[in-house]
Amino acid sequence: MDLSDIIAEYVVSVEEVDDKVYAEAKRRVLDSVAIALASRDSPPAKIIESMSDLYPGNTPTLGNFSTTPDFASFYNTLLIRYLDFNDTYLGLEPLHPSDMIGGLLAVSPEVKGEDIIRAIAVGYDVGVNLCDTTSLRKKGYDHVNFLEIATASALSNLLRLDRNKVKNAISLSIIPHVALRETRSGKLSMWKAGAAAEAVRNAVFVTLLAKSGFTAPELPFSGVFGFSSIVARDMDLSKFRPDGRGILRTMIKKYPVEYHAQAAVEAAAGLEYHGEIRKLLVETYEAGKTILADSREKWRPQNKETADHSLPFIVAVSLIRKDFWLDSYSLIGEPTLEKLMDLIEVVERDDYTSVYPKELPTKITVITDKGEFSKEVKIPRGHYANPMSDEELEKKASRLGLSKKQIELIKNFDTIKVREFVRGLKEV
Repeated sequence: MDLSDIIAEYVVSVEEVDDKVYAEAKRRVLDSVAIALASRDSPPAKIIESMSDLYPGNTPTLGNFSTTPDFASFYNTLLIRYLDFNDTYLGLEPLHPSDMIGGLLAVSPEVKGEDIIRAIAVGYDVGVNLCDTTSLRKKGYDHVNFLEIATASALSNLLRLDRNKVKNAISLSIIPHVALRETRSGKLSMWKAGAAAEAVRNAVFVTLLAKSGFTAPELPFSGVFGFSSIVARDMDLSKFRPDGRGILRTMIKKYPVEYHAQAAVEAAAGLEYHGEIRKLLVETYEAGKTILADSREKWRPQNKETADHSLPFIVAVSLIRKDFWLDSYSLIGEPTLEKLMDLIEVVERDDYTSVYPKELPTKITVITDKGEFSKEVKIPRGHYANPMSDEELEKKASRLGLSKKQIELIKNFDTIKVREFVRGLKEV
């Protein structure tokens, strides 16, 4: 069987989710929507909003306009993704599965939130299991390839498509839209968030095509020129084992930085030292080094997109401020900070790499004229093995600027229709 057959069979089989998964999906809605609302004044969001007149429609967005379903999904997802603050999965390939929530909110405004919750569970499950089958980044391809398949799966479940239409949606999501890893190489751009938005937009459009009867190539993975024949020949389908609980293996971010830097923030912010710094050593695992310290640009980030993927910048700020928040990016280009970054060396430790991603060990050592001072964090707060509490998640939402009424509305998301929910966010 082609992998699209296996995914389609799973997607149509899910009628309900267990209580623990349901509760976790509701937490991800709170987290994602809070981040989205905090992103509405960002430069890329303003660019997309300025284009909304070109796409008139009646689909409500998380912003202040209505538009078409696909354009709404792009905008919503951009808001969720831009701050690099939404959840993460780390397998052979990383993923930000909550990116898909932006598309789910854009397709069927009259459905109830409880139906979105079921679709979220399906999409997460497909996405994280795909990430267990192969690494795309090591081949030069982007993780959003798996995001668009997962989103098409979630949307197909939401819309109750039959098996053949689900298969068509999956095929149409991946064959025309293979994304390259250049998005995340060296100096980063607005497209870091745009790549996820485009993947979700693609998934929304092609799933609606499939719903209307549009057909697709039958072997999108195993065909002669299929995904697993050309892009990922080493895909291990024995690792694709969706069980409805994939969301429980994903992680929430406590700090607005790429996930491989979460432990670094905790270690640097909690490190006490004395004397004048001579050198800073950051010991991490392979992904931490190759993603966050892969080029000179990471020692001289010129924009927010590069800085939130810069281990030197994140460590230096956290060491100075004893915290890391959105306003930390105002320090980009600050001379004193850049001098400190020049003292930072990032090295990979094999023993750290061997336990990834069950642990994300990071050790910061400050060498001063008074001696050496170190702090190690193995499992950062927010990791599924060290989860943030509901209270901590609500505190994050509050710090992002949400009111108590908005938080309460989101917590009751599953009891109302999507259109009422989106409207309510603007009214409270």
